[in-house]
Amino acid sequence: MSVTLNQVRSGLFLDSVVLMQISRSLASGEGVEDAALMMATPANLEILSDAGLLAEDRPAAGPADLLIAVRANDQAAGEMAVVLAAAGLEKPGVTARGEIYQPRTLQGAARLHPEANLVLISVPGDFAGLEARKALRSGLNVMIFSDNVPLEEEIALKREASERGLIVMGPDCGTAIIGGVPLAFANCVPRGDIGIVGASGTGIQEVTSLIARNGGGISHAIGVGGRDLAEPVAGISTLTALEWLEGDASTAHVVIISKPPAVSVADRVLKTVARSSKTFTVCFLGAGDLGLPVNATLATTLKDAAVTALAGRWAPAPFDPRKQAQPVDSERRRILGLFSGGSLSAEAQTVLIDRGHHVTSNAPVAGAGAVLKGGAAHELIDLGDDAYTRGRPHPMIDPAVRDAPLIEALSDRGIGVILLDVVIGYGAHPDPAGHLAGVLKAHTGSGPLVVASVTGTETDPQGWSRQASILTGAGVLVAPSNADAAALALACLEAR
Repeated sequence: MSVTLNQVRSGLFLDSVVLMQISRSLASGEGVEDAALMMATPANLEILSDAGLLAEDRPAAGPADLLIAVRANDQAAGEMAVVLAAAGLEKPGVTARGEIYQPRTLQGAARLHPEANLVLISVPGDFAGLEARKALRSGLNVMIFSDNVPLEEEIALKREASERGLIVMGPDCGTAIIGGVPLAFANCVPRGDIGIVGASGTGIQEVTSLIARNGGGISHAIGVGGRDLAEPVAGISTLTALEWLEGDASTAHVVIISKPPAVSVADRVLKTVARSSKTFTVCFLGAGDLGLPVNATLATTLKDAAVTALAGRWAPAPFDPRKQAQPVDSERRRILGLFSGGSLSAEAQTVLIDRGHHVTSNAPVAGAGAVLKGGAAHELIDLGDDAYTRGRPHPMIDPAVRDAPLIEALSDRGIGVILLDVVIGYGAHPDPAGHLAGVLKAHTGSGPLVVASVTGTETDPQGWSRQASILTGAGVLVAPSNADAAALALACLEAR
């Protein structure tokens, strides 16, 4: 009979990615059915309860407490998992005596690194605003990796930052490259003269990686959070980032990336662009032409944004999806996309819609809901959406999140092509292609074709070519970009 054990660690904050990694490691242990480490907020307690990870006799815990939760086959296995969890929490940096040390407060970290001017915050969303405010009032810029920060808090923080001549990147800012330093989920790219401002984490990753793989470089990539271009936030951080890049001598061209912004905010951003001395590429996925100034070029896909930013320096081998396509059985007329990146899903939607296909999605872009002519409805799912990551790691961290829907799709007689993204770089799984190849090899048969792209660079820890080679060896059709993968998926349906 299963046993459930809970242990409370009061006042302990750790990066959410670290907690997820510890949770995943515990869950794979012998005799352990499931495990999670979470702050004991009401929302997290609900998640743990739904997962059967709350013990009836659990100790009292509040939002500032870390809860270790384990469900195991027996008492011994559960107690061992709790011990291992506690050991995992004790790891982190170095004291004067050579022992491991990690500052416990923002003020302590600032004293350790007085030269720093940027703070990355990754604590539960209920506490992120408090830490961000401390940083701003200490004269520090802020990158908020945390999600679930109330909209009103975001607006207040960004207004305060603007008044102080600082910037708040986020909340839910997953990617940035500042002065050549990759932060959170980012890729290893060379320095160059192209700046990025993005309300899109994987969108930034795709564009910076394509630029890097085709001979260009990045000055700065500034993430602003997915809500920055919404009407209530009014693009506060985007406008600050544009102002900073305008004054940055190392930046010659700027790329702006976002899903469709509010019209009034887009107008404010484009007026700022029009006053700039630099040239721009504007990629508002699914938004169409909003009337760009003469110094800006419209890009309808992330690939187009990279091509335009390189301004004639783009020189990859031509990719013709029709020549790479393989035919599928005539009754298999649908594409199912299983994405870890929301912006990559949005880009694929725009490619399919522009070719007259009907697309449904849990995160639709403009036009995706229209009933269009051109055959069966395709479905694209963003597995990084909150509905799929409640109490679980993001699929970029743990690709097993995609396993169940992928295995189900491989036996679906109506699906002709399964479309996937593989995102590598810092913070991502050490071998996502290897994991995916293992799943596909265990479920071989005459099922759908699998088409994928790899977002990343050769110098990323996982290696772009190495990941692409693993996928090819598993029978996956690998395209050089996410947009190309979507076009290839359609070409396979049309091949005869």
